[in-house]
Amino acid sequence: MGVLNEVQSLGDLPKEVCNKHKLISRNLQEVLGEEKMISILKERDLKIYWGTATTGRPHIAYFVPMSKIADFLNAGCEVTILFADLHAYLDNMKAPWDLLALRTQYYEHSIKAMLKSIGVPLEKLKFMRGTEYQLSRDYTLDVYKLSSLITEHDAKKAGAEVVKQVEHPLLSGLLYPGLQALDEEYLKVDAQFGGIDQRKIFTFAEKYLPQLGYSKRIHLMNPMVPGLTGGKMSSSEEESKIDLLDSPSVVKKKLKKAFCEPGNIADNGVLAFAKHVIFSLLKPEEKFIVVRAEANGGNLEFNNYEQLEQNFASQELHPADLKTAVENYINRLLEPIRKIFEDRDLKTLVAKAYPPPGKTNTADDEIGPQKLDIRVGKIVAVSKHPDADALYVEKIDLGEPEPRTVVSGLVQYVTEEELLNKKVIVLCNLKPAKMRGIESSGMVLCASIENGSSKTLELLEPPDESDAGDRVFVENYENGTPENVLNPKKKIWEKLQVNLKTSSACEAEWQGNVLCTHKGKVRCKSLKNALIK
Repeated sequence: MGVLNEVQSLGDLPKEVCNKHKLISRNLQEVLGEEKMISILKERDLKIYWGTATTGRPHIAYFVPMSKIADFLNAGCEVTILFADLHAYLDNMKAPWDLLALRTQYYEHSIKAMLKSIGVPLEKLKFMRGTEYQLSRDYTLDVYKLSSLITEHDAKKAGAEVVKQVEHPLLSGLLYPGLQALDEEYLKVDAQFGGIDQRKIFTFAEKYLPQLGYSKRIHLMNPMVPGLTGGKMSSSEEESKIDLLDSPSVVKKKLKKAFCEPGNIADNGVLAFAKHVIFSLLKPEEKFIVVRAEANGGNLEFNNYEQLEQNFASQELHPADLKTAVENYINRLLEPIRKIFEDRDLKTLVAKAYPPPGKTNTADDEIGPQKLDIRVGKIVAVSKHPDADALYVEKIDLGEPEPRTVVSGLVQYVTEEELLNKKVIVLCNLKPAKMRGIESSGMVLCASIENGSSKTLELLEPPDESDAGDRVFVENYENGTPENVLNPKKKIWEKLQVNLKTSSACEAEWQGNVLCTHKGKVRCKSLKNALIK
């Protein structure tokens, strides 16, 4: 059942219940279990929890759930905030175990600072860490019980939009949805609140919790707020988000680049932030003010978001003026947080919790993309393998005295004519291996999407002005030294390859860090969110 938008649709319920329902449900995209919510509100206040996995650094999109938490509290709800530290580790080890406690501390300080910034009294909230109860005997037994009920298909489907998707998923990712479902019971709440991207986990919880004898909960879902570049605002895409500790000059720079096409109200992160954060936090008598020079028509004032959207859609409000106004409000929200984090101990915490790439001593950081010797190559000769119909034998100029021989399974996807004189991206430090009798000394990297028995493949392409031998590096890992030859026993390539993919802009990335030469970015023609192999 969707969200009831009009209080009148609640019939003859007391005004107090109507007002609480309106606060709880405003700006939500969907509510599952609305009848149950209304039934509880007739008797008592609702108990709600919101959880966040302590992975990448929180950014301004977190103000969206924070503003809803303010609504819940104003509606008299009992609210628990869960710092899901164990979930952070289970999600493809986004938070390495030795950084887990530090990142959880950072999240706790950040979330509390955000809540203070918008005037939410912390004494009305309950804060929990997942490991406070998720390692208990009863919880662990319930995890085992769930594992005997849940199919692999349902576990994968539930986590598809939340758990990091890789070609060879870890078992931990399959456990993630079950743990989140059990949190509802162990936190003793009526409802769980989250983004619409959590919907599959919520319906998963509704299916499986009753099989353990636990009640089905209510689920409240926020819409996903677009990032500044369009699409989801993500911790891993630096230009798509504004960090809580970004300076005013950085905020200005990022907003200046933000996608905000004149008259376009769809997939507009600047407008979305105004709707879901700024307007929801304005006091009843407060207006949204756009400061403009008299020559440009003077200041504009808006009583509600609908007026702002209509004004922008009709192009009476220019994107630059909207960005300037939103910039001012963002800095008002961030300034108290910046001041809190001027504390020396908190600065130390930030540095330890999120160390620069390549400067930690964890096993994951030791095996980083700086170990890969990836270069631009030019195919100077190509022929079919004499003993394998699916393979080409290529001679590739990699800026070395002699071209290298590389064997590639590209016959089904690219013609010899297309490959000849083609510039490609080559992994150069794999241990040479014989392929049907011919030794191959490298791998031509491609973007690949598999759908059942069918497979689509495209060559990765360097920037147009690249030369044979140009080194390809991963942003933030530029200073590493590649291994001469990757040790097959350590499976370095296999461990790194699972996080290589193309972005929604078809750019090659490793964990959100772009692959580049000094002349630009590496990309493919059209395959988005594809694995690189």
